[in-house]
Amino acid sequence: MSKRSEAVTSLPEPPVSKFIFGDTRLSIIWLLLRLYLGWEWVQAGWEKITNPVWFGPTAGGALVGFVQGALKKSAGAHPDVSGWYAVWLKDVVLPNANFFSHIVAFGEVAVGIALILGLFTGIAAFLGATMNMNYLFAGTVSINPIMMLVELFIILAWRVAGWIGLDRWVLPMLGTPWKPGFFFSSGKGK
Repeated sequence: MSKRSEAVTSLPEPPVSKFIFGDTRLSIIWLLLRLYLGWEWVQAGWEKITNPVWFGPTAGGALVGFVQGALKKSAGAHPDVSGWYAVWLKDVVLPNANFFSHIVAFGEVAVGIALILGLFTGIAAFLGATMNMNYLFAGTVSINPIMMLVELFIILAWRVAGWIGLDRWVLPMLGTPWKPGFFFSSGKGK
């Protein structure tokens, strides 16, 4: 097999991408973006946790109203809410509104705290983007596209996005699936 016909197994990372998403000198920018997102999530989640229609024994009322509004947007020639998502909302979310209401409230606060602390930053940004995507699927634009865009960049920069945060110490201890950290390496205790 000639050198030209060999399969490429790894492509080098472009220098600009390596600088933006992998250089700790930009960690201050990622910190500012994390703090912004984290504050938005904590604020939104805290409003829900302190509101009885979102959290507590009578929770679910606000979510039912939100879902019913989204279901109204699923009709017509050019619906804002896709049919498959309307089925999910009607058949899964509505019957379990109390449960999902608690999950949304806790999830927003947890994502916000993780982003502020820089703890499991890439995972927190992914979960935040997942929530933003669900709000977008439900036909709610608001600040969701902006937050999701920032979260996508933080996901790409996960290696340094938490550098000024707890990830700087936690991730080396835990490691990654391809490189175990101190707690999971076979040389532990040596």
